[in-house]
Amino acid sequence: MNEHVHIASIATAAPTYAINQAQAEAFLVKHYSDKLGPKSLAIMHKIFSHPSVQYRHLAVDNLECLVKEHPDSRIARFTHWAVELSSQAIIKALSQVGLTVNDVSGLVVNTCTGYICPGISTYLIEKLGFSDRIRAHDLVGSGCGGAVPNLQMCKDMLNGAGNSVVVSVSVEICSATFQMADDMSLIISNAIFGDGASASVLWHRPEGLELVASASRYDPKSRDHIRYVYKNGQLHNQLSVSLPEIASKTVARVVMDLLKLKGLKIEDIKHWAFHPGGEKVINAVRDEMGLSEAQLQATRNILAEYGNMSSPTVFFVLQKILDKGIAPGDWCVMLAFGAGLCAHAFLLRV
Repeated sequence: MNEHVHIASIATAAPTYAINQAQAEAFLVKHYSDKLGPKSLAIMHKIFSHPSVQYRHLAVDNLECLVKEHPDSRIARFTHWAVELSSQAIIKALSQVGLTVNDVSGLVVNTCTGYICPGISTYLIEKLGFSDRIRAHDLVGSGCGGAVPNLQMCKDMLNGAGNSVVVSVSVEICSATFQMADDMSLIISNAIFGDGASASVLWHRPEGLELVASASRYDPKSRDHIRYVYKNGQLHNQLSVSLPEIASKTVARVVMDLLKLKGLKIEDIKHWAFHPGGEKVINAVRDEMGLSEAQLQATRNILAEYGNMSSPTVFFVLQKILDKGIAPGDWCVMLAFGAGLCAHAFLLRV
């Protein structure tokens, strides 16, 4: 049996409801202009006019449902769409490699945009008909960086597990944390975040992307630069203006940790699947690591087409790179970062 773990397939899913930035700004002005000062309104217009984000997909029937959404309705919407989008992605990922839910022995789901107990995994077991003996885990609290720790756990689950198959799911309903006030964190959040899900199938067969090595870095003293905070019992996103500089340095450190494990250098890596945390963060990472615009094109494309969907977004980027083509032997670094402050990276190879 091949001892190496591979990502056999990747699938993504997003709600069909999509908005452009002009529509999003008009909605916010219509309902919240009385809460924003002239300076904030001017800054908001500048942010929404920036070309880095063009469209986002939201788990709503229409934007009006976000206005004074009751917390009970919000968690119900989160639950419905988290299960629905995850299911779509799982079915697509399994079908790509000729598998069914009957072939799956493990399931790991991560999210940070809603909390339910029991977790999303149990709803997926019921909806899709996974075995009631499946090993299932729900991960919370890693924010936008959650997809890579999810993969780390999946890989560990496959160690010594024979011909087992494990499914990794990242799903975020960022619109279920929607808030608006005269707060720059919320204005920026409402300009970049969208909803989506990803699923990947992992196995021992020598087919797909090999999970070669991983590394993680945590910087708890920078926790307040990127996190959710509770206000009046509801999640509010908190982003610091210093985040690009701080995140880029943590990202660079974890990449160096990762490459050192295999004696590699930055110039040895042809493909970079970065989480698109936003235009300024992408630019800061580029400058800190000396990457080219060509190496960040997939990241920028996903940000433009979907916005920042939190944890599953890095898989959208990786899928974009795979669609363009990775030659056998090429190295790829998959990297995500988020609340914590944390940064996680995986070294991949076809």
